[in-house]
Formats: sequence, C-alpha cells, structure tokens
Amino acid sequence: MANNSGESSVKNSGFHQHVALNERILSSLSRRSVAAHPWHDLEIGPGAPSVFNCVVEISKGSKVKYELDKTSGLIKVDRILYSSVVYPHNYGFIPRTICEDSDPMDVLVLMQEPVLPGSFLRARAIGLMPMIDQGEKDDKIIAVCADDPEFRHYTDIKDLPPHRLAEIRRFFEDYKRMRTRKSMLRTFYQPSAIDAIKYSMWGSVCFLHSGELEAVNLPRDDFLSLS
Repeated sequence: MANNSGESSVKNSGFHQHVALNERILSSLSRRSVAAHPWHDLEIGPGAPSVFNCVVEISKGSKVKYELDKTSGLIKVDRILYSSVVYPHNYGFIPRTICEDSDPMDVLVLMQEPVLPGSFLRARAIGLMPMIDQGEKDDKIIAVCADDPEFRHYTDIKDLPPHRLAEIRRFFEDYKRMRTRKSMLRTFYQPSAIDAIKYSMWGSVCFLHSGELEAVNLPRDDFLSLS
C-alpha cells in the first residue's frame, strides 16, 4: 500500500530499522574480535576435579557424531554412525584440559534427558574407561550429571546397575570395532578418573604457559607421583 509520496508504508516503518541492523552486522564483521571458545574460555568449575563443567558435543540417543572444531569453537558434524550404534548418554569434553592425544578430556555423562550440543552442565566423575585409539591413550571419563536427581547420588562406577555398565561397555566396543575392527573390552576404574582429570588439567596449564603441546610430555604416572 503506497502513501502520498509513492513509497511503501511498510518500507517507511521498517527500512531504517533494517539499515541500523545491517550496519551493526557489517561493523561486527569488519572489526577483529574473538568469541568465547568453549574449550579454552569456559571455566572448569571450582569443584574440579571431582565436579566439573562439561560441554556436550553429542546428545543421548544420537547417531550423529559431533565434535568440537578447535579453531572456531563451534560444534561440527564428524560422521553418521551405523543404525545399530547410538550414544547411550550425553557425550562431551571437559574445558581447560588437554590429554595425550592433544584433545580435551572426553566424558560420557549419565542423566535422564538428552542435552543439545553446545550446552554445558555440571558433572561428577564416577569412573574411567581406559581406551587406546590409533596407538594413543583415549581414556573416557564416566560421569553423572550433578544436577539430575535420578543420577546425582552415584559416586562410584560400581554403584551403577550391572545392565548400565554393560550398555556403556557395549557401546564403546561397537564404536571402536566400527572404526578399527578390534574389540575394546576394558575394566572401569573409579580412583583413576580423578587422577586422569588432574593430569589433563595440568596439561592445559603447561600448554597455556608454553604455547606448545610438546610441553605436555610428563607421563601420567610420573606426574601423579609428584602431585
């Protein structure tokens, strides 16, 4: 509908707002700025290593394997799993940690509901599943959501129902077999979970001070003997 000047009333009412918005977008694109990075900028939490923040990469029940893009800090699609393999619980990483494979510490978080990728939550470590990926340690922390009333009372991996442990073990076996054609039957450990998180936190501090991943070269057993 045109007014007396022949211009659209919709244009008159909204044009300047769109111009202002576009100017803000262009301004943000033209200046150099650094967005918060979930691996480096998010605090690990005051209760670490027992209770810590966890960034969720993959939702419970998902066949899509997402992972952190280290450069941008965004969550990207890595691959689609076979139809019989789905993540039994939310899966992610602990911020401000670095492990032997130069990635943050991986965590499987038991809780009632799936969580959107990119969200973070408070988790409590209850166990560790030692694993090897292409010749490097690829340990997985088994944790529970510290704010989920159904799971937060668990403090040790042995407290979980046997079928829950079998479910977790079967998932990692199937996932590793899908990639390497080798079965990865392992034992769960509870005290080692805290030690593994401590070591990964120390690795992150070393990297931040030196800027080189090669600085994170003290074997875990040697580190633990000093701590």
